[in-house]
Amino acid sequence: MAVDGTPVPGGLSSISGYRGAVFRPCIDLRKGQVVQLVGATLSDDTTTETVVNHISGRPAAWFAARYRDDGLTGGHVIQLGPGNEQAARAALAAHPGGLQLGGGVTADNAMSWLDAGASHVVVTSWLFVDGHLATDRLARLVDEVGRDRLVIDLSCRWRNGAYRVVADRWQTFTDLQVDRSTLHELAAHCAEFLVHGVDVEGTRQGIDLRLVETLAEHSPIPVTYAGGARSLDDLRTVTEVSAGRVDLTIGTALDLFGGDGVRYSECVAFNRTPGSAPHGGP
Repeated sequence: MAVDGTPVPGGLSSISGYRGAVFRPCIDLRKGQVVQLVGATLSDDTTTETVVNHISGRPAAWFAARYRDDGLTGGHVIQLGPGNEQAARAALAAHPGGLQLGGGVTADNAMSWLDAGASHVVVTSWLFVDGHLATDRLARLVDEVGRDRLVIDLSCRWRNGAYRVVADRWQTFTDLQVDRSTLHELAAHCAEFLVHGVDVEGTRQGIDLRLVETLAEHSPIPVTYAGGARSLDDLRTVTEVSAGRVDLTIGTALDLFGGDGVRYSECVAFNRTPGSAPHGGP
């Protein structure tokens, strides 16, 4: 049952038709620049240092056009703080209907991002008040944009024996756990989940396999995992352990972002091989 008592559509059978997981691209924006960060260090606190792995010399629109030309859809543009709106809108204009938009999304501005070319809006922090999921806000957002164009970001960290959703640049722990109950309840209100494994995000230490397995076992709708990927083998592993139910985003290790662990061309080729079918596009 959903948070408002309505039945959850589908169940695991609703994604059993997946023919394989796919690589989903990303564009992370900070101060208008495309970056790759160590996620757990991201903060508004000026006394702490955000660890930056890469700052690209290319604009966001360049990456969006590259993804468009290579037939990649279902990726996300994430605004990490203020000063990114112009770059985000340029990226959406370069790949209309091919990218999701997250970061600072609320019920008041969500439709404007869809009008700007986003296929979906991605929402996390606005859904939480004092660390608790605000079901009235969720209902308002669904009324505004519709379930089919909403992605709920359940990026999380391991704490006290459970994965707990983190908000506010991944610094604030909420009381919402990423488990079967949460995934089934929220699935009635969105089209997909986006989940960063924040403890390994940007570290190139390998994926959080336990989290991937949790998502694969319990999510009744499409889900994209991000965090720690360091090689193409991680993409193969996610595909295998999730039976194609979980897609993977690769950031810091990708040569497109200055990494040396994964070639972007290999990811594009992976998506085009039999058994992999993009299922996150418009």
